[in-house]
Parts: sequence; C-alpha cells; structure tokens
Amino acid sequence: MRLSKAKLSADVSRALAAQVSKRTEEHVIFFAVGEQMKALVVDDEAAIRDFVGEVLRADGWVVQEAETAERAFEMLHTHEWSLVFCDVMLGGADGFAVLKRFTEEQPEAQIVLMTGHGSAVGALDAVSLGAYDYLLKPFTVNDVLSLSRSVRERIRSRSRKGITGELRPVYTSDIDLVGHSAAFVEVMKLVGRVAVTNLPVLITGESGTGKEVVARAIHRRSPRRDMPFVAVNCGAIPSELIESELFGHVRGSFTGATFDRRGLWEEADGGTVFLDEITETTPAFQVKLLRALQEGEIRRVGSNRLLQVDVRVIAATNRDTDLEVRQGRFRQDLLYRLNAVTLHLPPLRERREDIRSLAKRFAERVHRGDDPPVRFTPEAIQILESYNWPGNIRELENAVVRAAALCDQVVTPDDLPERIRNFHQLPPDDARESRARTEEDWPSLSELEGRYVARVLAHTSGNKQAAARVLGVDRKTLQRMLKRHSQSSDKDSAPQDGQPS
Repeated sequence: MRLSKAKLSADVSRALAAQVSKRTEEHVIFFAVGEQMKALVVDDEAAIRDFVGEVLRADGWVVQEAETAERAFEMLHTHEWSLVFCDVMLGGADGFAVLKRFTEEQPEAQIVLMTGHGSAVGALDAVSLGAYDYLLKPFTVNDVLSLSRSVRERIRSRSRKGITGELRPVYTSDIDLVGHSAAFVEVMKLVGRVAVTNLPVLITGESGTGKEVVARAIHRRSPRRDMPFVAVNCGAIPSELIESELFGHVRGSFTGATFDRRGLWEEADGGTVFLDEITETTPAFQVKLLRALQEGEIRRVGSNRLLQVDVRVIAATNRDTDLEVRQGRFRQDLLYRLNAVTLHLPPLRERREDIRSLAKRFAERVHRGDDPPVRFTPEAIQILESYNWPGNIRELENAVVRAAALCDQVVTPDDLPERIRNFHQLPPDDARESRARTEEDWPSLSELEGRYVARVLAHTSGNKQAAARVLGVDRKTLQRMLKRHSQSSDKDSAPQDGQPS
C-alpha cells in the first residue's frame, strides 16, 4: 500500500515545515480565500506528494493531491488549476498524458513534469509539448519554491501566451539524442522552447559535441518540420564558391557557369538552413548573408533579380564569437542577427554520466545480424568514463565503433585505442566533488527519502519484508533504496527477517 501523510515520520514533517516556514516567512503572498491559486500534485509516492505539497502550501498555494493520472483527470475540472506538479512514471497513464489533457483543457495551467529517470529527449519532448519545466529528482525545497514563485509571477503579470495550433505528437526514435546528465537536459529544455519559434539560433561548443544533431532536433520540433533541412559546412566550401553554392548563379556569371542553378538557400525554401562553421566565412560573404537574413531575399550570382526565400537559419561554430568580432574576422551586426538565441553544448567531459548510454548506442550500430548485442566489461566502461575526450562525442563514437567491430561480442580494455586505455585521469574537478554541506542547507528529496526509509526500518525492527510492505515497494526496490542511501542494514545489530536479501 502507499503511505499516507499521517504515516510520514512526524518529526521529519515538523522539521521540513519549520525550515520551509523560516525561508518563506518574508515572501509568502496571502490571498483572500477565494483568490488563492490552486495547485495539484500528482505522484504515486506519498512521500513526494507530501514533500511538494508541504512546500507549496507554505508558499501560499491551496494544494490538492492525486496518486494516479486517472485521478488527476477526474479532478481536471473541479478547479481552475494554476500549477500542476506531475511525475512522469505513474502506475497507469503517464505524466505526458496528464500534460496533454491539462494543456488542451486548461491551457492556463503551468505543468511541471517530475522524473527520477530524466533524459535529454524527455526534457525536449516535455517542453516542446508545453510543459513549464522538467524537474529532475532528487530536487530540493529551493527548486520547488523557485518554480512556485516563477509561475505565480507569470500568472499575475498575465505574461503567458496561450498555445496556438494543434498539439502534434512528438516521435523521438529518429533523433539521435542520448543523455540524462543535468547539463544536457538543461540544454534540451531550451531547445524545446526555441524550436516552436521562428527565431534564428546560434549553437556553440567544441568540435564533436553534436551541434548538427541538435540543429536537426530543432527543425523536427518546429512548424517547418515537413519542409527541407539543408546542412551547409561553410568551412568545407572555398570562399570564392560559397556565394554561388548558397544563393545560386545564372548562366555566364563566371567561367564554367553554363546553366542557371538554384542555390541551397532556395532548396531550403520554407524549411531550415543549418550553417555549420559559420565563422569560417569571409567578411565579404557575411555582408550578403546579413542582407538575406534581414530582408528575406537573395540574388543569384550574376543576376539582377531579387528572389524572396523563406528560411529559418541555425548557425554553429566552435570558435569564440566575441573574439572573432574583436579581431575583425566576423561582423558584429551579423552576430547579433544570428544569435537571437544561443545554445552552448557542454563538452563530453562535463557530462560523463552520459558516456555509458552513448557507448551502448554507438555499439548498436555495428550489431551483426542475429548475434547478441555487444557488451562492455566494467573495466572498459570505467576507462571510457575516465578519459578526457578532447574530440568529444565524435571521438567516443569512433573509438566505440572500432572496438565493437573488432571485439568478440564483449568490449574489454584491450579493444580500446591505446591513447584511451593508457590515459590517466586528472583529479576530479569541483563539479564532480560532493558539494560542501552547510548548516543552512535544506534537505533534498533524496535525503528525505533516506531518513524516512531508516525510520520505517526502525519501526519494523529491521524486518525488510515488513518495511517493504509499509513502503509499498517490493524487496528488490527496497534493496536498491538501501544501497542508494548507504543503509547497510545487514551489518547493523537490528534483527533481520531471515530471508535472503
């Protein structure tokens, strides 16, 4: 069975309430009873419902709870909901179903999807379909409060625009975006927000971080999804030919121009042009590109006729654009035109938790017929996660594809390139070290769960089977919870139930 709030450890609840009250005392906005905005918390775990509900109530919301999507649907029209916190993984219909129903039937409601199994694609899907945010578990009181106040301010200022047009389902199987790290998830949330607009986007990041993959994801989530996506590597085209390549030419405009030719810009009419390595272009060409962006029109080389062409431009570079402008290699006015929104892709060394998933995806590409999938030994994974990856995802792909193609179904350290297996990782940087705790820190959801599991075990005198029943989980899940919270119960003096763990 699921835990009710009454069964939540009383002293933990009081401590949480006291801390929330202490932090929100100066900021709580009190409304007349009839004016209080209403929030719904949907999660099949009572502890999470209680946690989020407690914080929202302390911040001035009237809160109701539902443990299933079906119950949330029943409550859909009982109030005008202003804020909905909903878990992605529920027993029946999932959080995306809740997002869809509430977005269609209560479009003013702000939906926050919560997940303990977050991914970059999940964040992209959530925001693309209208979610206000995509919150990764474990989260803190500060995270909930920040969203609470942000949503309330948005509602009060009436700044939210209603969603126009029909919501279309999003299919992710054709998008090669793999990752669940917080850094990449944050990028994907911004991708989801910008995709539905017509704004030009500048994608920055080191070579090999997947800029074209992200550009394609933006196009596939945009209203232009059914029109062409044309990718142009500006650094691979000779400077004297790039204007003709992009804008086309007429017969006789230069030696060898024996017929009229449409450029890639016209080929992309109605769709998206992706200009990779944009900083490799010359200032002379940049002037003509600026006009195409400003006026929405081009002129083929050798022609006097202007052509109206409707394209969205996504540009990318691995260079420091501000430095390129200061040194006179890139026009500042063009930069302003291109970077209405800037997306910076983190290097692979800053998202090491994604390496395992990426390696498995790349290994699948060399899967041979009916052979079992290629596996990695723990030692091989450890080496991959320790290497610095100066070539980022592209270098990882090359290394894994080579190893998977040459190994005997299992990738071992010996199958990896020598430079990778002999690499000695530097001491972990600050981002990978545990954050120093202070007396003023608030407990995270993970910490709250750990405390509660410990108290349930104490209540059942260490009997894991009984504790699992109280928690509403099976023994394997309880074992994972214990391991996650370093609860070495088998080593404690508390009596056990005699059954194998």
